[in-house]
This record gives sequence, C-alpha cells and structure tokens, in this order.
Amino acid sequence: MRSLARDEVREVDRHAIDDFGLPGIVLMENAGRNAAVLVHTLATSSIPTGPLTIVCGKGNNGGDGFVIARHLENLGHEVRLLLAFAPADATGDAAINLRVAERSGQNITCLVGADTDAWETALDGASWIVDALLGTGATGPARGAIAAAIEGINAVRDQGNARVFAVDLPSGLDCDTGTPLGPCVRADISGTFVARKVGFDQPGADAFTGAVHVLDIGVPRTLLRQIGT
Repeated sequence: MRSLARDEVREVDRHAIDDFGLPGIVLMENAGRNAAVLVHTLATSSIPTGPLTIVCGKGNNGGDGFVIARHLENLGHEVRLLLAFAPADATGDAAINLRVAERSGQNITCLVGADTDAWETALDGASWIVDALLGTGATGPARGAIAAAIEGINAVRDQGNARVFAVDLPSGLDCDTGTPLGPCVRADISGTFVARKVGFDQPGADAFTGAVHVLDIGVPRTLLRQIGT
C-alpha cells in the first residue's frame, strides 16, 4: 500500500462506512485493539517501571485511545487515562468509548486548563505514554490543553523516564508535509492505520514519528486496492 494523503485517509473511512457498511465504531475498535497489541508487545519486551499512560483528545484519535486503554487493561497492564478536554465535550464514537471507560472504573484524570508543569506531574512515573491527542485531520497548531499536553509529553520523554507511542501519527505533525504545525510530539514509535502517511516520507519527519508500524483496521482489501491505484 502506498503512502496516503489526508484527503485519501478520509476517503478510506468514508467508503468503508458508506459503501461497505462498516460502522465507524467498528473501525475504531479494530484500530484501537491492534494498536493495543503493539503497545503490549513493546511494553512487555522491556523492564516495566510504571503504568501505561494514555493521553487523549476529544476526537476520534482520543476514541482510539479509549479503546487502547480497555484492551491494555484486559491484557493485564496498569493503565491511566489523561484527558485534555472536558468529558462532556466528547461526541460520536469517541464519546461512546469514553463512557465505556468511565463505566469500567478506569483511572481517568481530566486536565483541562492545566499548564505544562501540571502535565509533567501527571505523566510522572509512566513507562510508556500513548499519544492519542490529534489525528490526521489536524491542520493548525495545537493550543490550550492540547499544546500543554504535547509539551508535557516531550518533557517527560526528554528526561528519559518514558517512551512515547503515537496513535496514527504524532500529535501536531502535518499528515501531508511531515512538518510540525506548532507544538509536536516526538514519538519513539508510531502505530499508523491502513498505510503510511505521505508526510512520513519527507526528510526529517522520522525525528517525530520514530519507527513506523502500519496497523490494520479491517478495511476490505477491495477498497484498499481501489485507493492504492
């Protein structure tokens, strides 16, 4: 599968939902489950030193993060969820998976309005940080709690206390150009869905993505052939 641009990623999702009848929440479940399996493999291949901490935005990337949290708990990990938004602001499939996390009694902390120092404190002790703040649809610089979360993630990583896994792409990285839009997560590993993104192939992008793993979300092969030609 060749690398995909932002508009092509949207087309994959639209065709899978509208033409093949795959509900968006099924695609989110598949994405989150396969990302969780990769994080589990990474986390268990090193000496555990702390919980897995998943940092979520209110959109579908955050929804993937809630699914990842559920599956990692099922795999026996200690998991913390940090929200960069007010829970009432979640919508659609992301809101459904947030409600599941709440009703499951998962460890959830909301850090709306928090500064970088507060995010560093909240992230302290994590062995792995899962970045599920912003997805491929982001086109402008992160602001507010999202920006503070990104800076906090990078600060903790730079201290050598945690490794960072980016869901689909590092938050703050432009999907098409491979350059930061503003504050941008520096990941050790990126688990990207369906195919690499065209921005990943640009010089210097790997300083933000780290090693890239392509993860399946259950999109029919027929559709991928159509998009990939």
